[in-house]
Formats: sequence, structure tokens, C-alpha cells
Amino acid sequence: MSTGSGEDLRTTITQRGLYYDEFQTGTVYAHRPGRTITEADNVLFTTMTMNSQALHLDADWSASQPFGQRLVNSMFTLATVVGQSVTQLTQGTIVAQLGLTDINFPHPLFHGDTLYTETIVTDKRLSASRRGQGIVTLSHTGRNQHEDIVATAVRSCLMWTEEGHRQSQTEPEARNRFRNQELG
Repeated sequence: MSTGSGEDLRTTITQRGLYYDEFQTGTVYAHRPGRTITEADNVLFTTMTMNSQALHLDADWSASQPFGQRLVNSMFTLATVVGQSVTQLTQGTIVAQLGLTDINFPHPLFHGDTLYTETIVTDKRLSASRRGQGIVTLSHTGRNQHEDIVATAVRSCLMWTEEGHRQSQTEPEARNRFRNQELG
């Protein structure tokens, strides 16, 4: 819509994750939609990462193994679990991923399964060394369509505070200060 004066009255909303200030300990985020994992996904990821494990690639051999079929590469499962959280939690508001711990795969994921992820914010604290940033700890849980837990991981992220991010984008001296700080 235009007022005739050349002024554009449209509102622009940029999709983003949450700033440090917006995370609340104990909050559960259900990331939707789920992602149905295909044979092509698994074979492509496995071969791209040079993982020659027959359990992911050889249908005949895998049929003789305990699960009776090929398994989805657990690194693909982990990457998808983290990836499903990005739009809702960290898109454009993360400074850096600091680490992943406590990674477990208690149940296999198979071709055709749909992966759903939930994230719980378990901790947050302002960074002692990086003004305008804070560390958020996220506990990710991936489940298949039957509610079987197929992956868990704890992830630490260095996140912008809203004010810190604004300053880094508008003040050149602040941008340089942020670039030269140690992580954590």
C-alpha cells in the first residue's frame, strides 16, 4: 500500500531465532514439521562423508544383521535433529556453536521413518568474556513417528543478546570489539 507520497507502508518481518534474552530455562520447543528420511538421504550423506559402513549402504549384508535392514547414518540423524531446531531457536541470532555432548542413539532410525525433534532449554548464562553475548544450553531429543527416542544431544551455543547484536550491526567499533573476543 502506498500513500501517494512514495512512502512504502508495508511491514517487513525477518524470520529469526531467539536472542539470549528470550530463552527461558525449562521451556520445551517442539520443532515441526517432521522430516521423513529417505534412502536417498541416507546414501547421499553416507557417501558424501566417506563413511563406507556397509550397515548404511549394503542392503543384502544388512539384512543378515540384528536389525534386518540398513540403518540411517547416526551422524545424519544428529545433524537433522540439530537442523530442525535452527529456524525456531538460532537462525541469525547464534554467534557460534560451542559444543555437543551426551550424544546417544538409543533406537535406530530406518529409511521411511519420520524424525521429530524437541528441544529443552536447560541452562543459560551471560558470557563472562564476551559482552553482549550469552551461553545457552539446549537438550535435543529426536523421536520417530512411533515416539521411540532415536537421538539425544546436549548443545551449547553462544548467542547474541538483542542489544549486543544491534550494537554489532550499527557501531563499527563494537563490531571490531566483538570480532576480537575469545569464545566462551
